[in-house]
Amino acid sequence: MTESSPNPRDYDALLVLSFGGPESNEEVVPFLENVTRGRGIPRERLVEVGEHYFHFNGKSPLNDLNREIIDHVEKELKSRGIDMPVYFGNRNWHPLAEDTAEQMVADGVRSALVFATSAWGGYSACRQYNEDIVRVQQHLEDKNLPNIDMVKLRHFFSHPAFIEENAKALQEAIAAVDEDKRDNMRVLFTAHSVPTAHDEVGGGEDNPYLYSRQVAEAARLVAEAAGVEEYDVVWQSRSGNPRTPWLEPDIVDHTEAIHAESGVKAVVVSPIGFISDHMEVIWDLDTELVDAAQELGVQVSRAYTVGPQDSFAAMIVDLIEENTAGCKPEILGDVSVQGCTKNGNPCAAGCCDIWALKQAKTSA
Repeated sequence: MTESSPNPRDYDALLVLSFGGPESNEEVVPFLENVTRGRGIPRERLVEVGEHYFHFNGKSPLNDLNREIIDHVEKELKSRGIDMPVYFGNRNWHPLAEDTAEQMVADGVRSALVFATSAWGGYSACRQYNEDIVRVQQHLEDKNLPNIDMVKLRHFFSHPAFIEENAKALQEAIAAVDEDKRDNMRVLFTAHSVPTAHDEVGGGEDNPYLYSRQVAEAARLVAEAAGVEEYDVVWQSRSGNPRTPWLEPDIVDHTEAIHAESGVKAVVVSPIGFISDHMEVIWDLDTELVDAAQELGVQVSRAYTVGPQDSFAAMIVDLIEENTAGCKPEILGDVSVQGCTKNGNPCAAGCCDIWALKQAKTSA
């Protein structure tokens, strides 16, 4: 399915499905072991990787931010007269989605809409959440529990509310730049980098590079709404083997380059790829980028993320009503919208099939 469910119906609940994060120093390495399961990464290396979590006393802000979003969604549902309980489950840390699903079954839930905390297509941003749904349903089967019919809500990168709130945030960040630096500043839209090979298979054979095209389209729409004519799309937070090609340029490298080449005095950063101030924002941007920019005398003015805003919760309920009431999807721009899938099925044949890539690499 794409865009929205073609068959409006009632659902018993909403499941907010997210990545998860530790909430104490003791939880950091076990959390990272879950994230990297199957990759054979030594525990000592995970301690090094966990540096940014330890910097914040082991607490990722992600769970609290998701609970805030849920609180806003519950209020929005109530304001519209919609009786739908909201549950919260994670892939990599408590509350784990499997445990949440058990509670949902105990509460009588047999059908649920799933809001994945990502606006985008691509493996990490979309299909991996479908894999989570498959794993959760298999968990229920293994426990001899009733199944939950699950429909994942669509990508929302081009929903008017998402674009308008990001545009407002960008305008405020531009206004916060020091007057003596406004004559040479650059707007940067940033999102999480991914391996270029993963991006190539995102969207399926007939719709490649879906993730990077969606990010570029959202940046264009936000810039247009904010009255910004010139901007750059950059990437961040890459990890893994440095020999593996990832989407570029990196935001820190790019900031250093435009300062050296054009004397840029300030960068206005729109974290378009992230809905909340989680670790990739507060560490990779507010810490690493700011530290690197300060050495150059470059000001960083970062736009707020839109997840905590009431408009974001209203957008989520709009997505719900596309499936429950048959409301017409609100979509801006020209890049395809996918992601509304049933019971963990992929959006299209071959969509985000990174396993075929790995198999081909092994066979070569």
